[in-house]
Amino acid sequence: MASSSRDSFGARAELEVGGRRLGYYRLGALQERFDVARLPYSLKVLLENLLRHEDDVTVRAADIERLASWDPAAEPSTEIAFAPARILMQDFTGVPAVVDLAAMRDAMVALGGDPARVNPQIPAELVIDHSIIADVYGVPDAFERNAELEFARNEERYRFLRWGQTAFDTLQVVPPNTGICHQVNLEYLARVVFDAEGEAFPDTLLGTDSHTTMVNGLGVLGWGVGGIEAEAAMLGQPVSMLIPRVVGFELTGALPEGSTATDLVLTVTEMLRRHGVVGTFVEFYGEGLAAVPLANRATIGNMSPEYGSTCAIFPVDEETLAYLRLTGRSEEHVALVEAYARAQGLWHDPAHEPAYSETLRLDLSSVVPSIAGPARPQDRVRLDAARDGFRGALPKVLGGERAADAPGGRPVPVTLGDGTRFELDHGHVVIAAITSCTNTSNPSVMVAAGLLAKKAVERGLTVKPWVKTTLAPGSKVVMAYYERAGLTPYLEKLGFDLVGFGCTTCIGNSGPLLPEISEAVADGDLAVVSVLSGNRNFEGRINPDVRMNYLASPPLVVAYALAGSMDADLVGEPLGIGSDGEPVYLRDVWPTPHEVAAVVDGSIESGMFRSSYGDVFAGDERWRSLEVPGGSSYAWDDRSTYVRNPPYFDGMPAEPAPLTDVRGARVLARLGDSVTTDHISPAGSIKADGPAGRWLVDGGVDPGEFNSYGSRRGNHEVMIRGTFANIRIRNRLAPGTEGGVTRHLPDGEVMPIYDAARRYQADGVPLVILAGKEYGTGSSRDWAAKGTALLGVRAVLAESFERIHRSNLVGMGVLPLQFADGDSVDSLGLTGEETYTVTGLEGLADGSPLPRRLAVQADDKRFEVVLRIDTPKEADYYRHGGILPYVLRQLRDRG
Repeated sequence: MASSSRDSFGARAELEVGGRRLGYYRLGALQERFDVARLPYSLKVLLENLLRHEDDVTVRAADIERLASWDPAAEPSTEIAFAPARILMQDFTGVPAVVDLAAMRDAMVALGGDPARVNPQIPAELVIDHSIIADVYGVPDAFERNAELEFARNEERYRFLRWGQTAFDTLQVVPPNTGICHQVNLEYLARVVFDAEGEAFPDTLLGTDSHTTMVNGLGVLGWGVGGIEAEAAMLGQPVSMLIPRVVGFELTGALPEGSTATDLVLTVTEMLRRHGVVGTFVEFYGEGLAAVPLANRATIGNMSPEYGSTCAIFPVDEETLAYLRLTGRSEEHVALVEAYARAQGLWHDPAHEPAYSETLRLDLSSVVPSIAGPARPQDRVRLDAARDGFRGALPKVLGGERAADAPGGRPVPVTLGDGTRFELDHGHVVIAAITSCTNTSNPSVMVAAGLLAKKAVERGLTVKPWVKTTLAPGSKVVMAYYERAGLTPYLEKLGFDLVGFGCTTCIGNSGPLLPEISEAVADGDLAVVSVLSGNRNFEGRINPDVRMNYLASPPLVVAYALAGSMDADLVGEPLGIGSDGEPVYLRDVWPTPHEVAAVVDGSIESGMFRSSYGDVFAGDERWRSLEVPGGSSYAWDDRSTYVRNPPYFDGMPAEPAPLTDVRGARVLARLGDSVTTDHISPAGSIKADGPAGRWLVDGGVDPGEFNSYGSRRGNHEVMIRGTFANIRIRNRLAPGTEGGVTRHLPDGEVMPIYDAARRYQADGVPLVILAGKEYGTGSSRDWAAKGTALLGVRAVLAESFERIHRSNLVGMGVLPLQFADGDSVDSLGLTGEETYTVTGLEGLADGSPLPRRLAVQADDKRFEVVLRIDTPKEADYYRHGGILPYVLRQLRDRG
């Protein structure tokens, strides 16, 4: 990893730390010419990256000069190449990434190249955290039973990942039930400053999960990308990006008593989403920074995708060093981080305000208890207005004739297997989940949840019988300090037994509800609720039976489990009646900041982290006993329903074919605003009567063994059939329907989207998608783009795109076309029944720039769209048919 920079600016220097001398590229060398001291922290990290990688090919002296002289007011237009120090993957995105690398080795052989060239060029770390499902809950052995089920369902995938760890250099795999990738990253994997081959440089990364930005709280620059872009970076391709606008977010004051980190992040999310920061860097600064613990910073950074920024970073300061010590990093490394940050001007100075494109300000003392829902993280609701917010949202959720229904109007009687009887109604909380790295990485809110549980139990409160209660921390350290603090028994008394270490409810792995409850929801067409301490609450994401989802702090998750309904006023009404017959209010059981701090200080120490991560890659007996296939090429099994050789390179020519226009296309789906990657990408459970379920049944898989879409992401046959199949997606081309259906044109027959796409492909008809604003928002699901491409979609026409999904579409050879300002599907009078032709690409000479605008003919309507292929490197990817064919041909021709 040692640098071979041309060093045109004489920036190479030495840093002495602890008796060692390390090479580094000194930003101060540019100060006299460019005043780099005024640059935001994040751009200083990018500038160092350019200095270190200057090769006069991908990085030129002119690129360094342009970044060093950055104009905060300028719109992004200057392309630079960013070379991350490492890659972070979780298993849902990591499995298809390793599948693609294995397929590339086979394709390299077919092209006459050396398959060994398909090998990660930088460290890649994969954490298996997305496969655990909360099937079993509320019992002491829930964790062990869920872990057994996880291995039984995923053994083939896990063998494949263990093969990848041995077949590919620098790929390390953190075994299942260790923790959530972002929390493991924060607590263990993150370096902050790399010390490699005698050189010091900032820790930077790309992650195959949009919440990679959690590590921004530690001062590490990184963000989420699609799996295909991460694969290219692993294989030595720098990331092409435009120098971004940087939004400064000044913090003052301190959080008031009663407000938590979750309340803070929901406030920040609302502010930034309203301001509009899609595609920007957000950077926090100000005198209030010292009052924001590192865990709170990480919580804010984690939610960056929810407000749309590329990253949300905090500079290095004393709090950074304290956290590194707490989490067991060596004193030698902490000294390196401090020395390097101070030498490079990366150390936070509250008196210095960098130059920013725009600034926002928040007085932390103004933050009030809040939740967000029922369907988007940015929809913050004050806790004291939560019931009114729920009642206002309910008619929209019910729709149609049921819109006038109110809680209490049509309750459904339920009798559980143990004889418990109750009535289930709109707004009843059927899932209360303490889950997700967003909050389980934060000891203050986790301890607050435990203390609230303790006080509630002592007052004689119990959880309502219809609530599924789960605890899924992002790190084993959480259970260690719960045990030391004596809080575990109280959480278990309320049903919050450990169900696993991993992403569960937040990603749709909530597991099934009790059959009696699920049947009551269906019989009464009830809009029931989940409350989770996660970062995502998009509709259709959490559980197929649950139509309204709310984000809340861990203590509020416990409180809502006690109250049992979102149609409750937690501020003004009692949570329940105590064992003494007196009402118990939230204020009676809410822990004070002093109580929380006392438990945190007395229960958490660095030895817990050293013990938890001491042998992090070894795994348990189940992991160690897996039989691992050998060989540098993977032995594909055509009978496998989990891992199959994908078709991306089938028939790939040695050189890219000329560009062509899109002619005679039909619309596969006409969609509205805020269509998320959860709507597009296969996620959650697999329906037996859908195309994917039918394919599995035909292959001999029993519906009870379907597992989830996420677990089968290494099988393109399943994933294609689940693309655009979300139960809540609404295709306006098939009005009155919900789910993955469309009308095949011109005959108008209604059928599953997959079946229609196959019929169009058989007839040689290309496809397009019509959409509104914020198309592709949400998680960086690479299958949202892969599935789109494999269905035969050539172009997506939308009013705006979220950053990662737009990039992924280009990476799969799909045109992202943006309506001109003021234009939309509705304003242009498009119905989706037209035949579409997109022109302006055919006949372009190799190497010539792509046009900024293309012409679209839709029957008798003609209009122009903006071609959102934003950089020359993206143009190269598109010309080659996608990023993977481009990289494969580059590797073939190397050396």
